[in-house]
Amino acid sequence: MINAIAILLVIGALIFFHEMGHFLVAKGFRIGVKTFSLGFGPKLAGFQWGKTGYRLSAVPLGGYVQLVGESPEADIPEEFSSDESFALRPPWQRMLVVAAGPIFNFLLAVLLYFLIFFFAGQQALLPVVGQVQEETPAARAGLQAGDRIVAVNGQEVTYWSDLAGRIQNNRGERLRLQVDRGDQLLKIALVPDIQTTENIFGEKIQVPRIGIVAAKETVHIPLGFWESLQSGTLQTWEVIKLTVQGIIKIIERIVPLETIGGPIMIAQLVSQQAEQGLVDVVALTALISVNLGLLNLLPIPVLDGGHLLFYALETVIGRPLDPKVQAMAMRIGLSLLIALMALAVYNDIYRILHTQ
Repeated sequence: MINAIAILLVIGALIFFHEMGHFLVAKGFRIGVKTFSLGFGPKLAGFQWGKTGYRLSAVPLGGYVQLVGESPEADIPEEFSSDESFALRPPWQRMLVVAAGPIFNFLLAVLLYFLIFFFAGQQALLPVVGQVQEETPAARAGLQAGDRIVAVNGQEVTYWSDLAGRIQNNRGERLRLQVDRGDQLLKIALVPDIQTTENIFGEKIQVPRIGIVAAKETVHIPLGFWESLQSGTLQTWEVIKLTVQGIIKIIERIVPLETIGGPIMIAQLVSQQAEQGLVDVVALTALISVNLGLLNLLPIPVLDGGHLLFYALETVIGRPLDPKVQAMAMRIGLSLLIALMALAVYNDIYRILHTQ
């Protein structure tokens, strides 16, 4: 029951923030909004506030904001004026209304990561050696389990991430380590080995290694408001960059299409994280929100990115694209989107059948 509630809350939050972006920017430009809906299909519940109808619909796989005059030939409802028509607005206003949905997804991610950092702080690994692997530069140089590395090449090391960064930035050059061993402060020099490994996308890369494993000693770092906001923004940016790289790798066929997941996979992930705790659910929601924002920015007609492309072309050529061209592009885009969703659902079902 708790897992089902978590799934509904996560999906609802993602849809709500995305559509709220479109809604608020449209309202800001005094564009008429006829309907704000969470979900598609038959209306389950709703109310009227001003000229806008707010509803909860039966199919919780998305939502929509119905603008007045979404196309030049659309009829204007009698309670609205032609001044409130979306289609009659300049392209830059229409672009901002469309872009607001994905942007609000990114803002939601920033907000969620901010809340995690502000209320839970950060857990950081200390630069303490837990294990020294045999036949490695660390073993040959005399590093031991329990050693705490306090500086690399004269630069202070506070956390394990600092140590890892110093080693990763080294390309076969000598490292001078300052090591705290009990009541001794030692100086140890070594040269990392360059090893071939795989990154998260399965690509072969060469990285420097010295042959140590962290001791798993952690410290809790409380963060204030501004530190949490900065960390939340930075974390969102890192997720955006990683997701963009993943999309590019899929297009390049470096990452197999089998990794694409759909609504079933999302529900499974949310359910799993709900069992781990609230922080894990919030972090997963932020991750999905970034993915949803980037997916909607793809230049595929029927998605927000496709509309942005149309309006950008209209700005360049000084007139709207031929309606027949737009209609054809929409049909192609819809076909691509349906194919992508079918692939995602197929992958979800395949994973379920082959992991039992």
